[in-house]
Amino acid sequence: MTEGKPLSVVARVAAPLRIAVDTNVLAYAEGAGDAVRVARARQLLRELTAVGGVERLRLPTQVCGELYNVLRRRMGWPGEQAARAVLSWTDALEVAEAPWPVFQAALELSSAHGLQVWDALIVSTAVQQRCHMLLSEDLQDGFTWRGVTVVNPFAAQPHPLLRAALLQL
Repeated sequence: MTEGKPLSVVARVAAPLRIAVDTNVLAYAEGAGDAVRVARARQLLRELTAVGGVERLRLPTQVCGELYNVLRRRMGWPGEQAARAVLSWTDALEVAEAPWPVFQAALELSSAHGLQVWDALIVSTAVQQRCHMLLSEDLQDGFTWRGVTVVNPFAAQPHPLLRAALLQL
C-alpha cells in the first residue's frame, strides 16, 4: 500500500491509459478532411504522445488497411505515397495485430450490437490490447464493450476519459 491506497489503485493511476486509434483520426492527421478536424487530430496526437508517449497508443492492423484505402481513394494519393504514410504510422505507434480469437470476438460483438464486422474488429483488437479507450468519430460516442470505451475526439465536449488521458502525467 502506498499512502493508504492499495498498490493496484496506485499502479492504475500511474500507468498511462492505453488508447487505440481509429482510421478517421489518422486520416484527418494526414489531411483528409476539413481544416478544423485536421488541426484537431494533429493537436490531439501531439498532446497524447507528449503526455504518455507513443507507447500508450495502439494502431490496429485493420486501421492500417483502412487508412491506406482512404489515402488512395479519398485523397487520390499514389499507392507508394499512401503506403509510406501508413508505414510511418506503424513505425511511430505500436501495431496491434488481430489473431483468430480477436476476430471471433469481433463476430460476437458485431452480431450482438449491430456493428460492421470491420469496426467490431477494431474494438475487439483494442480490448485484446487492454486499451481503455478507442478514439473514433465513426462509432457511437460512449459505447463501452469489455472495458473499452469509444470516444469521439471531435465532440464539442471532450469525454471525461479523454480529458483524464490528456491530464495524466
